[in-house]
Amino acid sequence: MKAGFGTMDRLAEAAKREGELNVIALPREWVNYGEVIDTFADKYDIKVNELEPTASSKRELDAAAQLKPDVFDLTMDVAVSAADRFARYQVQGWQDLPDHVKEPSGAWYAAYGGYMSIGYDPRAVKPPASFADLLGPGYKVALDGDPLRSASAFGGVMAASMRSGTPQPQQGVELFAKLKQAGRLTDLAKANVVIAWDHLNARRSADHADTWKVTIPRDAALGGYHVQAINKAAPHPAAARLWQEFLFSDEGQNLLQKGYARPVRGEAMLMKGTLDGEQAAKLPKAPGPPVLMTIPQADAAKAYLRKEWSKKVG
Repeated sequence: MKAGFGTMDRLAEAAKREGELNVIALPREWVNYGEVIDTFADKYDIKVNELEPTASSKRELDAAAQLKPDVFDLTMDVAVSAADRFARYQVQGWQDLPDHVKEPSGAWYAAYGGYMSIGYDPRAVKPPASFADLLGPGYKVALDGDPLRSASAFGGVMAASMRSGTPQPQQGVELFAKLKQAGRLTDLAKANVVIAWDHLNARRSADHADTWKVTIPRDAALGGYHVQAINKAAPHPAAARLWQEFLFSDEGQNLLQKGYARPVRGEAMLMKGTLDGEQAAKLPKAPGPPVLMTIPQADAAKAYLRKEWSKKVG
């Protein structure tokens, strides 16, 4: 164990003495965070204060001085840009985390990921094999928000832009411009197709199996991770570290998978026999390893969308 707490037992004791944990930007329906939070609170008798559940990653950091969260759940690009604001800490399962999704000193580290997917109503449309198929007749398409503000919607545009494993933003913008011109880019309430992270579409499918299906296009296996970090100024430093240990434990990782996320320790847990195989089998079938955008690729794509999206799509 790091940060002067010695053992897990001593860390848990110190966290219990603190008695509280401040989390931010964790909607209870997002990757099963409601059950994750409740299980942690009951397990360690710690009150969890849920601050601004719908905050964006940028908002988490902007509000940190005022709201004083102990921990952050962030998109990787935001975490990379703010690494100096995080306390260094390596969880017990550190060696199970792939090197490309963790900062070597422990500033931030991915907890779960997913693929960008197409959810669709099989009663209304044929199963789309690619994003290009959405230009065919009958598809009424929605993104999960505004790609200039929502990481999920931005990921949708980038998935549609994939060519031979490389994002080409102009291709994605062009597809949505054509949908807009055809009157088939709509809002979530009217759509029979929703482009979103696979855990969101999979959860909807689990609740409405006959009316909602999920596919990850073979030519657009775009993935993304959410990473965890501890606030350097955490008011409850022991509880913050205990939270991370719980999230990255077998129990925590399986609870995230129950929310249709793909746990970062999943491969190691599968080898050890600790992964919930029944739940793993319910995840949408992936066409291969995820393609992860580099920070320069993401920055360039965001700059392109800021310039072109409103003009071409609106």
